[in-house]
Amino acid sequence: MNKLTSLDWNSAVEFDGSSLDCDPFASQVLVRAASAPDGHSLTIRDERFDREAIVPRHWHSDDPVATAWFNSLSASLPRGEAYFVATLREFRAAVPGSLAREIKAFCTQEVNHTREHLAFNRLVEDHGYNVVSIDKGIQEMLSLADGRSREFHLAVTLALEHFAAVIGRHLLSDPRYLDGADPVAAELWRWHATEEIEHKGISYDVWLHATRDWNRARRFAIRTLVALLITRKYFRNRVRDALGLMEQDGIPRWKGRFRLAWYLWGRPGMMRRMAREWAAILKPGFHPWHHDDRDLIRKWESPYADAVMPDGEPIEQRPAKAA
Repeated sequence: MNKLTSLDWNSAVEFDGSSLDCDPFASQVLVRAASAPDGHSLTIRDERFDREAIVPRHWHSDDPVATAWFNSLSASLPRGEAYFVATLREFRAAVPGSLAREIKAFCTQEVNHTREHLAFNRLVEDHGYNVVSIDKGIQEMLSLADGRSREFHLAVTLALEHFAAVIGRHLLSDPRYLDGADPVAAELWRWHATEEIEHKGISYDVWLHATRDWNRARRFAIRTLVALLITRKYFRNRVRDALGLMEQDGIPRWKGRFRLAWYLWGRPGMMRRMAREWAAILKPGFHPWHHDDRDLIRKWESPYADAVMPDGEPIEQRPAKAA
């Protein structure tokens, strides 16, 4: 697993995933997800967002706080997603054929996410923000797992994938979180959220296969302990880095702490609203697909304004995709 920290991210601007045994140019490829609800499949959407769009510095609602939070998330993603891909590849030869195909589809989706977030992060840098330290922080966080077993790396992956899927669900189910955002940036996040929901069970299925000879107590203990530790560290780092970006906007750290806390826990309060759902990973018998949110995938793909979200709110109309 040491190869994860040797990737040259300066040359990864047009990262295509070829070295990760993926098909980065696949589009609309369907792979049946084995443990997901009946009829669910992974769709590889080769979305490429407008590199020439004029996205403002404070692209989210002209708000430096909301913008800093999402920029902090985006800057953390390329290295993190490469880690997930490399981790699952370690198991691909040892799992059943259907699960191996899912790993390949997962890998391709994540490579596409990496490519688009690298482009988005360049845009953030073009606005004068320094995000190099954010990527370095992710490298340092993941390096804490160096020398550990493959299964430990897999536990880290499934914990962070669960966190990402819960965020994805809230981005798609509650329009408040992206209301007022630049439309190009907002669509990037909705697309990414859709695929995080779509492949949310794969790393967990690989975990169940890889630890099939473990007793339940050992599996539960390692899964929950890693989930608590790595999610706490990742979230604290996102807060730290968002505050750093706000300081680059001239907002003092003491004031930034108050404003960011209100944004995350007050209004709109995504962290407050998603805490219980995230905590499901700490329960015995957990599986990501115990929460079936496939309807959000279909809603994102629908161009029609009469698609209704679970809480009864209509989804904002999206332009029809070109044939």
